[in-house]
Amino acid sequence: MNSDLEVSALAINVMIPQALRWTDTRRGETFTLTTLNVRLLPDGHLAVKAYGRPVDGGRGAYVSFPVPDRPELAALVSDAASRAGELWAAHGGLG
Repeated sequence: MNSDLEVSALAINVMIPQALRWTDTRRGETFTLTTLNVRLLPDGHLAVKAYGRPVDGGRGAYVSFPVPDRPELAALVSDAASRAGELWAAHGGLG
């Protein structure tokens, strides 16, 4: 393995289970947050943003929201990052 390779981004998308979803408002429009985008930062820590759809329907803008500081959401992010690591480690190469 070549440790000199520069990897510029490691990110995963995680569906938020129904029981953990929440709503937030941006520019007068309320969104139900359904997806987390989790990034592995160069220092090894994780960063996360939430995305979703307008409550009133339609696609709406692709707008990120902060993730509330809730233990169950932190556990979801941690578990998803660990699972992604397992999947990456077990990759089967190019198909």
